[in-house]
Parts: sequence; structure tokens; C-alpha cells
Amino acid sequence: MDRIRKKRPHIAVIGDLMIDHYFWGSCERISPEAPVPIVNISKESSVLGGAGNVLTNLYSLGADVSIFSVIGDDSNAFEMERLIGELPLKDSCLIKEKSRHTTKKSRVISAGQQVIRYDDETKESITLSSQVKLLEEIQKRLFHFDMLLLSDYGKGVLTSNLTQDIISLAKGMNKRVLVDPKGSDYSKYRGATLLTPNRKEATVATGIEIVDHESLSQALTILKDSLSLDYSIITLSEDGIGVLDDEVKVIPTVAREVFDVTGAGDTVLASLALSLASGFNIVEACEFANKAAAVVVAKVGSATVTLNEIEEYEHSLNQGKSENKIKDFEQIKRVAKRLREQGRKIIFTNGCFDILHRGHATYLQKAKELGDILILGLNSDESIRRLKGKDRPINNLEDRAFLVGALESVDFVVPFEEDTPYELIKLVQPHILVKGADYRGKEVVGSDIADEVVLIDFVEGKSTTGLIEKIGKRELC
Repeated sequence: MDRIRKKRPHIAVIGDLMIDHYFWGSCERISPEAPVPIVNISKESSVLGGAGNVLTNLYSLGADVSIFSVIGDDSNAFEMERLIGELPLKDSCLIKEKSRHTTKKSRVISAGQQVIRYDDETKESITLSSQVKLLEEIQKRLFHFDMLLLSDYGKGVLTSNLTQDIISLAKGMNKRVLVDPKGSDYSKYRGATLLTPNRKEATVATGIEIVDHESLSQALTILKDSLSLDYSIITLSEDGIGVLDDEVKVIPTVAREVFDVTGAGDTVLASLALSLASGFNIVEACEFANKAAAVVVAKVGSATVTLNEIEEYEHSLNQGKSENKIKDFEQIKRVAKRLREQGRKIIFTNGCFDILHRGHATYLQKAKELGDILILGLNSDESIRRLKGKDRPINNLEDRAFLVGALESVDFVVPFEEDTPYELIKLVQPHILVKGADYRGKEVVGSDIADEVVLIDFVEGKSTTGLIEKIGKRELC
């Protein structure tokens, strides 16, 4: 995630813009006029759809974004411009055609489910004049972009000639082009970096029914070779993403409750572009896209995803993996901010935790019981030497962090170099600060920051110093 935040790539989206329009309501009876539900509308909303959903996903993920498209000159276009205007776009171009209907898809939602959808749109190809003008505008701005995305919904913007001209133009300036394809003839995408068809779309395009690893490999190979792609990708819904680079790999996803798959393909395209533009390799990019899609399908309607949500999802998947709990100061600052926004109760404690023993485990279990999330500040090796002498620690920082992170009670581990964790506590802003009972009657560092300080009794006879002395006596014998 930090690579993406530091890079903040500038990505241009080219394709079919549309409005996703929603009526939200409840249904309590069936119409006496026909066997259809009667939905009482309580709310109405509109968001960008199609290429616009790719655009908003990129923006929510932290990219700088631009849009190039052709829309109508109608009432829907005014609404489209209003929605587009809510994003801080730059180097963009929208061309209006008087004869076109700006695409608007209206959905009625009841109890979290779509009841019906109706569309207002034009599907005919944009005029030659619009194609020429759009290509000119892209060419003038191309050097600004790290990557181009073609979001083809078959509504007429990405004609065969325009698509090939864009790909040729981009390749001439060493710009990668990612495509969400449409239809059965993918020849107009020849020379792109990669396409993102789903299983059904790839089956139609290649004529191969994808039912196992062998048929997946055949379809991936046909797409890559016939279209001269750098990578071949097929999204496999709950089975993950199939990718062909030097060899075929399936990047698995993790099951999560699915409420609505609307726009999931847009999220995959956006997250692949963002991660590749930030220096990820293709496998890492597919893993990132899987996680982004898993977050978005748990939402209703065309939805976006943020880096914070993906980080939280990663944490939920990797709670048992110690190395994923270890954070630096910048990372824990973002995590703590998100946790506070969610209303989670944050507990903080710190220590050396040199030789992990029963006393440590009991202490941390009791600390975790005080709230929702336990963040542990861990003294660095050098700070321990300053506090306890040159012969300590027995275990180095890497080993100690791994061991305390392996405990179920610990949610995050943050090493610190200072003699006290005061600067770390300032970042975390915990609700409860926990220390051992030996601090009773003493000033606790960070007590001016936390809402409350709680002292926990140690398990009698269990300490690192005692263990070291015991081991030393045995060696003497």
C-alpha cells in the first residue's frame, strides 16, 4: 500500500460513461394489476457508472485521474457533468454529440436486491468527427499519464479504429494500455498490455469453454498470442484471477459475503492499473485486484474501494499471520485513524517482551479484554540495551516481533527506537493505556494522551529476568 501512496500515479480512463441511477425502497405487497412487487421509494441517488465507475475507483484508491469520452447533449448530460464535476479531474475531455442519448441505467432496489432495471441510451458508434477530436485531445495530454485504461461497455465510444489508434499512440510513447473488453471480437484491442475478460466473456471470445486448468490455459494462451498482449488475464469470479505471463497461474481469492457484483469488473481494472503503475509485478497486481474486488462486492450498487478498506480486509484475512501485524509509525497512524473512525476501542501497551513466557501471554490477554484492538509498542534492540544493559536482549527485534505477533490477543506490533513510547502513543491516541501493576503510584508515560490508564497484575514468579537467572544456574551446574 505504501508504494501506491508514494507513487500516486496519473491514470487516464477512456470509454463509455454512464449514470447509475438508483431508487431505494421497501416492498410489502404484490400489485393487484400484475404479478409484480410494489416498491415504496424512500430514497433516490445517482453515481457515475461504466467508465465513470473505473474513474471513481481510481480516485478513491488514491490515483490522479482523467477522463476522455463522448456523451449526448441532453438532460442526462447535465447530470453527468455534475457528477464528473465532483471529482478533481485534470487533463480531461468530454465531447458532446447532439444526436446521442447519454447512457443512464435506472435500478429499483428493495431489501438490498435489484427488482428491475431500465436503460436510456444510444449504442451507435460516435461520429468520425468525434473520434478524430477525442484522439487529438488524448495525444496532446498523453505525456502526463502513467497509464491508459480503456473501459468498453459497447456503447459506441471505443470504435475499432479509435481503439487501435489509441493503443498505437500509447505504445509509441511507452505507455501501457489496460482494457476491459466487450463483445466477441477482440481484434480491436490487439497490442494492448492486457485485457480483463471474465470467464464467460473469454469463452465467447476464444470459443473455449473454461471448465478446468487446461481449458483456462488454452484460453489464456489464445488471447495472449492472437492479440499480442504482454499479459493474458481472465477473471474467474469466486475462483480468483487466471494470469499468463511466463506460465499460467491462478491467483485465488478468499470467499466473502457477496451482496452485489455491479461494477466489480471496473474495480478489478482500476486496481490492476493502479498497482502496475505503482511498480507491482503482474502477480502482485492480481492479488491486489482480488482484494479490492472482494471489498466491493460486499457493498450494494456500483461501489468504490479505498486503500484503507483493502488494508482492513487484508488484516481480517491475516489475523493469524504474525508478519502481517508488524507496522511502522506511518502505517499504524493510518490504521489507528481508521479504527477510531469506526468507533473501535483501542488498547495500547508496550515493553521488551524478550523471552516470551506465560506471564506475557496472560498480561496481553487481560489487556485485549479491555477493548477491541490491542496495539503493542515493542522496544528496539538498542533501546533495550540502553535500559537493561549490553547483554540484553536475548532475542533480536525481528524474532520478538514475530513471537508477540503470533499471539491471538495482539492485533498490531509497532517497534520503536526511543527510550519511551511517547511519540508512538501520540500517533495511536489509544482509549486505554495498559501497564503492569509495578507502575502503581508512578507516572505512566502517555497517561496525558490516553482516556484511561489500567494497571494489570503480573503472574507471580513469571518474568524474563527470572528465566535468564534460572537458565544461568543450570549452565553453572
